[in-house]
Amino acid sequence: MTTRPLALAQAKATSALSQIRLVATDMDGTLTSAGEFTPALLQSFESLSQKGIDVMIVTGRSAGWVSGLVNYLPVVGAIAENGGVYIDKKSLEPEVLPDIPRMSQHRDRLAMVFRRLKKKYPHLRPSVDNVYRLTDWTFDIHDLTEDDMAQIKAFCESQTMGFTYSNVQCHIQVGRQNKAAGLARVLQKKFGQLDSQSVLTVGDSPNDETLFDAKQFPNSVGVANVVHYLPNLAHAPAYIARHPEVEGFVELTQLLTSEPISQ
Repeated sequence: MTTRPLALAQAKATSALSQIRLVATDMDGTLTSAGEFTPALLQSFESLSQKGIDVMIVTGRSAGWVSGLVNYLPVVGAIAENGGVYIDKKSLEPEVLPDIPRMSQHRDRLAMVFRRLKKKYPHLRPSVDNVYRLTDWTFDIHDLTEDDMAQIKAFCESQTMGFTYSNVQCHIQVGRQNKAAGLARVLQKKFGQLDSQSVLTVGDSPNDETLFDAKQFPNSVGVANVVHYLPNLAHAPAYIARHPEVEGFVELTQLLTSEPISQ
């Protein structure tokens, strides 16, 4: 049974977030409003930077899409494809994070699993960014139910593949690929000066679940729209914002910087 999250406002009464130097955050549903970035988000990034706090995006979106975002946004880097690829701000070179044997054949194996899955769910269609991916295969959620998700996960595991989903996409990937594993590897290789108390993870959906694992990342926040998924999560965030989507991230930024950000 997961521990019930505390209200984010309660973090003010403790020093738990005073050591934060890196915010590792999901993107869709966490940094967006109706699927788009807002001026308040960019102001949040600026406020965090002025306080010496870096931002890293940790998203399920494709390496192709994320490489462009890293180039234009004021972030230190981004993890794409649910822990599959890291793109550093300085080099913009994609680095595959999980150990994937026979990488040249990997996408073919993912496509084969998807074709088999379509026999039961013929309406499934690859996501528009699927062609820009290196390590996973995605399809849109559309009208899939929670029961469908459970059955799809079981099927993928029977094919020795992993499965997860966000508020927008479903992901077929290797079983050991997830956001927490990818983030841990990047932190070890690129940010060795940071300990777990210096990192704050943020998310809103099941593919952020591993980022909420207190054994790896004791400081975590869910924006308010994560409430819908809490009953199905093995790990819940330590804190939960009052507001959903980017408004929740702005709320968190205000707490970290003690500065109001105009909406």
